[in-house]
Amino acid sequence: MAMLVLYGSSRAGGNSELLAEKLIGNHEAERIYLRGKTIENIKDQRHEEGGFEKKGDDYYDVLDQLMAHDTVVFVTPLYWYGMSSVMKTFVDRWSETLRDRQVPFRETMKRKIFYLVVTGGDNPKQKALPLVLQFRHICDFFGTKCGGYVIGEGNEPGQVADDREAMFQAEEMSRRLK
Repeated sequence: MAMLVLYGSSRAGGNSELLAEKLIGNHEAERIYLRGKTIENIKDQRHEEGGFEKKGDDYYDVLDQLMAHDTVVFVTPLYWYGMSSVMKTFVDRWSETLRDRQVPFRETMKRKIFYLVVTGGDNPKQKALPLVLQFRHICDFFGTKCGGYVIGEGNEPGQVADDREAMFQAEEMSRRLK
């Protein structure tokens, strides 16, 4: 199945989207813009009788798409040295899915390949490394393959196109995408 691209930016057509599109290239991809989805914050009910209650938001629709694709590209600007809040909220909700015995979440995640695209200003190639480490820990937790990451520098709209190294890395990574 085609890859899934999860965009975590609050801005349409921003630098992270531009760099991700370079990575995607001519590959068939389904795109989900999390900014257009309603995903509520997690309410930790792990230790309560009955566990988590399902909310009536878009989380499970996005999750179904995540589970249906083998290759997933996570795209986020670097916000305060981490992923965007909408991306983090989506990932946080995985905790409730892990406890849903009707969803083979952990087993399904093991078969995936994740990629990460990050952009930011203020030396992102250094300051985004904790986010890359967090992403790797997430992959390790599930046994998911981490296919790689690319970090681009750009603050003003379109500025990442001037980061020749990042654009080259995205193009090279595109050749290895499955």
